[in-house]
Amino acid sequence: MAKMTDKKPAKAKAKVKPKSSTAAKKAAEAASRHKTVTLVPEIRQPGVERRKNHPLRAKDGHMQIILTHAVPHLGQAGELVKVRPGYARNYLLPQGFATFATAHNLRIVEKHRQRLRDLEEARRADLLNLSAQIAQRSLTIEANANAEGHLYGSVNADQIAAALRADNFPIDAENVRIEGPLKELGLYTIKIQLGQDVDSEVKLWVVPTHTEEVAS
Repeated sequence: MAKMTDKKPAKAKAKVKPKSSTAAKKAAEAASRHKTVTLVPEIRQPGVERRKNHPLRAKDGHMQIILTHAVPHLGQAGELVKVRPGYARNYLLPQGFATFATAHNLRIVEKHRQRLRDLEEARRADLLNLSAQIAQRSLTIEANANAEGHLYGSVNADQIAAALRADNFPIDAENVRIEGPLKELGLYTIKIQLGQDVDSEVKLWVVPTHTEEVAS
């Protein structure tokens, strides 16, 4: 009697259907959509990133800046002025005479102006005190003169300033106002300009040089 065996039928291998050209095209498009995109940073022109710090520009092409120091024929510290860009960039800004007209700098300059006002007030108070002290003093300068009182030389601003400095007054020849050198003995009222519209006067005695007579 023949022996019977149970054999399971072998599984058929799945046939791989080749992708059609249409399917391949769709797969390529899907893959392209998932590609990593490299962003190229925007190239800015020099100075664009500092635009917030740029001064205001007027319609006539001038630049608005804030003066931090007094500039002759232009303005005083803290003033908002219009200048040509070249003048600002080549001279005023590098030298520290001006700054950009931004809101932040306006606040800084206002504080700076307040400090200057405080310093000027303190300086003026010192000058007024100095003026009062000078007015209470008198100077004496000896000079060689003939019998009629005419000096062989003269007394000038340098000598008067030196006499004041000898009394501990910080005075230079530029502060002394006289109408030419003094050429005679006598009493003079000398005007002293101290600055900030503060003046003073000092009495000056020009006396003959004392010499001892030789006994015959």
